[in-house]
Amino acid sequence: MNGAQLLMKCLENEKVETIFGYPGGAVLELYDKLMDANVEHVLTRHEQAAVHAADGYSRVSDKPGVCFATSGPGATNLISGLATAYMDSIPLIVITGQVAKGALGSDAFQEADIKGITIPIVKHSYLLTDVKDIPQVIREAFHIATTGRPGPVLIDVPKDVLNEACPENTKPKTGKPDLLGYKPTYEGHPVQIKKAVKMIEKAQRPVIYAGGGVKLSSAGSEVLELAEKQDIPVVNTLMGTGEFPWDHRLSLGMSGMHGHVGANKTMLNSDLIIAIGVRFSDRGTGNKETFIKDKKVIHIDIDPAEIGKIIPVDVPIVGDSKGILEKINKKINSTTREKWLEQVEKWYDEDKKLYQERVTNQANRISAGTVLSKISNTLKNRNEDIIVSTDVGQHQMWVSLYYEYITPGKFLSSGGLGTMGFGLPASMGASFAKNDHMVISFVGDGGFQMNSQELATISRYNLPVKIIVMNNNCLGMVRQWQEMFFNEKYSSTILEGNPDFVKLAEAYGLNAVRLDDAKTMDQTIENVLEDKNPCLLEVRLCTIENVFPFVPPGKPLNDIIKEGK
Repeated sequence: MNGAQLLMKCLENEKVETIFGYPGGAVLELYDKLMDANVEHVLTRHEQAAVHAADGYSRVSDKPGVCFATSGPGATNLISGLATAYMDSIPLIVITGQVAKGALGSDAFQEADIKGITIPIVKHSYLLTDVKDIPQVIREAFHIATTGRPGPVLIDVPKDVLNEACPENTKPKTGKPDLLGYKPTYEGHPVQIKKAVKMIEKAQRPVIYAGGGVKLSSAGSEVLELAEKQDIPVVNTLMGTGEFPWDHRLSLGMSGMHGHVGANKTMLNSDLIIAIGVRFSDRGTGNKETFIKDKKVIHIDIDPAEIGKIIPVDVPIVGDSKGILEKINKKINSTTREKWLEQVEKWYDEDKKLYQERVTNQANRISAGTVLSKISNTLKNRNEDIIVSTDVGQHQMWVSLYYEYITPGKFLSSGGLGTMGFGLPASMGASFAKNDHMVISFVGDGGFQMNSQELATISRYNLPVKIIVMNNNCLGMVRQWQEMFFNEKYSSTILEGNPDFVKLAEAYGLNAVRLDDAKTMDQTIENVLEDKNPCLLEVRLCTIENVFPFVPPGKPLNDIIKEGK
């Protein structure tokens, strides 16, 4: 048995079923032995798509996604995907080939110091130089990626290590590795939990601020119990989308730069923020001084480095959100907050009225709001298990505002890094993880073209992905900022020369249709959603349609632009 065979045995031992990747010279031995392993390999058309697909796989399966790439450019093509996963705390195992040990540091063909390059954007990394270390490194990598705050782990393997013979009786490692200095904290401190209970019971205008950590710890039901016991409205970050029932009386949706008016006003006027698994992104807080004025903050997070990093905290609780909330819920008394909720409801109604007016005004034309509402309502009525993914830009914010039918653990978006090109390959990965689910992949025409070659992968595996291209022939969000803050100087944001997206999809063997007539909207959407095969729907939008509400960068959350000119 050589190093490549041993590595594959170790991955099988970790219950790996699917690997996304792209071969090359430094991993030829690994790909040779991959053919003999009980693992499915998904050949993407670009390494960046492979790592995003592994990311999407992980987000809906609660298992680490696994990705292979060769040395040099193959490895460096993974960087955006690694940074995306790192920012959103997604567990990945990324294995890259490397030049032979004797050539390290010699600028050999396709050599790049990928371990050094990626140190700031991975949770941990290895350069594996001894075949005997493969079992220990693989076991450690899976343990590190999936425990504490999850994240990507990179393993760089010189090609001669893959060819090297293993000592006899070498076996995969099992059990929990003993790693010096790595002891994630899961149990919240009992004194801090007691303080939190008292502070919540004493508060007059509390709000729960739920982030991606709620999904990562599967704490949605505990958040719901706390909200109902204490009559507390719930606001979510983009990464917390779908973890609290969207139609619940206490649900206010997303706050922040493009958040709902009601959610933003509730955050600003609260006297206590119960932050769960959030990192207080600048897009979420707006002006920090205004955000925390006259209020207390309880911050629950498994990563101690996040607590107090952006916002001063009155009660920090380090640990797993689910377990901590279970303890709080056991200790806390039930109450009602009629006066506070009456005010919150007024803000919510103001928000709803604004939304309904916008949809009504746009009823006779194709707009982001009408199309997304139609798709959401159709799928809601069908009550199907649906996975929703977005790319990055205007359509991402439109989905957060207009698309309501999202269930726990079924929403994928690049929240932290904001990576254009993420959406399409991530939806592929999600489809491999949950092959009985339809995946709706919302993309803009800009981000779509960053990984549109993956239409070949979708076609090859006949994945039930519906690709909704929101085509406004521009980089919409950047164009909107140029309109609002740069005197309408549209520098390099109009995408002249876009291809015919319908013909492009058809060239890859996919069904495709264009929506450019409001009279046919309902039937066209019905037809696309009924199609059991992969399908692309191009939605032709007006270039000047902007996203509102909008809080300008650095402004307080109540400095809301509700409509454009």
